[in-house]
Amino acid sequence: MAVELQGILIREARLEDLPALVALFAADTLGGHGDTTDAAAFADYARAYAVIEASPDQTLYVAERGSEVVGTFQTMLTTSLTGRGSSTMIIEAVQTRADMRGRGIGTGMIEFAISEAKGRGVRLVQLTSNALRRDAHRFYERLGFKPSHLGFKMALK
Repeated sequence: MAVELQGILIREARLEDLPALVALFAADTLGGHGDTTDAAAFADYARAYAVIEASPDQTLYVAERGSEVVGTFQTMLTTSLTGRGSSTMIIEAVQTRADMRGRGIGTGMIEFAISEAKGRGVRLVQLTSNALRRDAHRFYERLGFKPSHLGFKMALK
């Protein structure tokens, strides 16, 4: 499914978008994910893309302006016994190209994800944000998200 919002096309990512997506993540110095545009790492990204594309519960999206990828996000659906067996949409890996921030692209991406969640009968939409990203926190709160949980991570590699 693709939707155009104020000159921005939001659509499912394609394999040919991968170099632009990797560049978006590699440009993020705050995230600390170790992303790189080094050609030697491309196979890792291609493998991950294939897993996402094959999953019925995950979707990778791009925001496109003209013919350029200017943003991305991923959604995942999970169902648990809590909440009487309801489903939750997790929004992950939200990125807007640095030179395109402040133009409504992030808002469009999140509103699109919320609309998709509503259309699928999802009970809850949630996301996490790096504790250092104070601007992002204000952005998500403006869109109606509320801080609610403390997250923990354990790096295995």
